[in-house]
Amino acid sequence: MATTADFRNGLCIEFNGDLWIIVEFQHVKPGKGPAFVRTKLKNVKTGRVLPNTFTSGVKINIQRIEKRNYQYLYSDGDQFHFMNTEDYEQTFLDKAMIPAPDLLKEGELVTIAFHTETDSPIACEIPTYVALEVVYTEPGERGNTATNTFKDAKMETGAIV
Repeated sequence: MATTADFRNGLCIEFNGDLWIIVEFQHVKPGKGPAFVRTKLKNVKTGRVLPNTFTSGVKINIQRIEKRNYQYLYSDGDQFHFMNTEDYEQTFLDKAMIPAPDLLKEGELVTIAFHTETDSPIACEIPTYVALEVVYTEPGERGNTATNTFKDAKMETGAIV
């Protein structure tokens, strides 16, 4: 158990039955009344950001999260299979846990966050930039518009951008 004095950016805590990461915190000592800590918490599973105020000295459970590098192998329906790059252990994630599954191509490196107590995957981070080949686009019709035209492009993974 830790107190609000141990708060740091990036610290993972258990709050309301979920895992949250402290994105931002500020210790406030008003002239009248008790001190408190204003925080912005990000849910590990959903990504939702929640502002919350803790009174100073409150006991909080600190949770450990371990991030490991995995290589994307293939998808089997709604399950995506990954291989650990260090010990070649394979694991799978549901489609709902991956932020943009249509942009993953085979062999791509991702980072999967694991809760160390249960050793279960809780989140997946895909790379910020992905190089994909455009397979098909509609032909652009010049002269029909006064401004730039935007058209959909089908990528090699099946994603439409």
